[in-house]
Amino acid sequence: MQADLILVGGGLANTLIALRLADAQPELKVLLLEQADTLGGNHTWSFHGGDLTPSQFNWLAPLIQYNWDSYSVQFPNYTRTLPSSYHSITSERLHAVAQTKLAECIHTGTVVSELQADHVVLADGTHLSARAVIDGRGPAPSPHLDVRFQKFVGLVVELAKPHYLSGPIIMDATQTQDDGYRFFYTLPFDAQTLLIEDTRYSDTPDITASEYGDAINLYAADKGWQITRILREEDGVLPITLGGDINAFWDATALVARSGLQAALFQPATGYSLANAMHLADELAQLKHWSATSVYQLTRRASERLWENTGFYRALNRMLFLAADPHERRHILERFYGLNGGLIARFYAGQNTLLDKLRILSGKPPVKLNRAYTAVFNYSTNK
Repeated sequence: MQADLILVGGGLANTLIALRLADAQPELKVLLLEQADTLGGNHTWSFHGGDLTPSQFNWLAPLIQYNWDSYSVQFPNYTRTLPSSYHSITSERLHAVAQTKLAECIHTGTVVSELQADHVVLADGTHLSARAVIDGRGPAPSPHLDVRFQKFVGLVVELAKPHYLSGPIIMDATQTQDDGYRFFYTLPFDAQTLLIEDTRYSDTPDITASEYGDAINLYAADKGWQITRILREEDGVLPITLGGDINAFWDATALVARSGLQAALFQPATGYSLANAMHLADELAQLKHWSATSVYQLTRRASERLWENTGFYRALNRMLFLAADPHERRHILERFYGLNGGLIARFYAGQNTLLDKLRILSGKPPVKLNRAYTAVFNYSTNK
């Protein structure tokens, strides 16, 4: 047996698991296998301060590259700054920290051709066995989940002059509403460096990178930002769930443990996965008896528990995608961001109270009432 645990896929979720186990159970032999040359791909992961417990935040602190005390949203009828902290991790920082702490565990440039609950086979024929294997290779289409998409292209750009932003603009929805609910997302990394993303809540996962890149350049010019250099480009497609059968989702494949988006461990309304990746890493850090069965059961329970606790957010997704025509979806978000700041923070953390939920659903919805009722209450759960 070559390892106690093999983590297949060096994305955020599996890298956090490896780092957490190195601290909590250093006696375990863990292998982290990634087919690319670096961990984490080419991504920026962000989260709100309230998404994590204080102890989780403190543990994650070495990975956090950017911190802000507030963020803003912009809609045609108002701009609002919310006094809630916001934080970002880059793939470069994730890789650097992991290389320092896990150098002997990490195997990049490693392609896995077969994955089972207790072993993997590499493309060169090498057989690696373990007490357990976790598949963290990203989302895979499933007939048992009804999903739509949050898709984006982002450019990290250097500007000729300072941008004078004091914090992130996580939604600038004043733009033309193409391809669903559309907004620009901007993170100020330093006085003259920005990440600018063109983001769309869309019915399809298709991305034309050149189209998005042109739109980002036009957006920057409209803001008076002169781009002198593009430092990095990133893109992604995140699943946004409307409904489904989480038990069938797990039963449809072999009894292999999963993590991250592969395990449907994400906030269903935002696609954010960092907090749930951190929660799973913490649970695994407390596991005492390592076996393929125990790890599978733990990851499956985490996924099913999240699904059971987030039905309200899938109902909101149905209102957004099924009750509103694509160009009208902005009105739903514009109304939502006018609500209480604490309610909004609890929304991102997936911890809204019953009173919060009643407040979100109260009043006349910004879509036709019959379509809203059908989307929320008469949706078929057999999808």
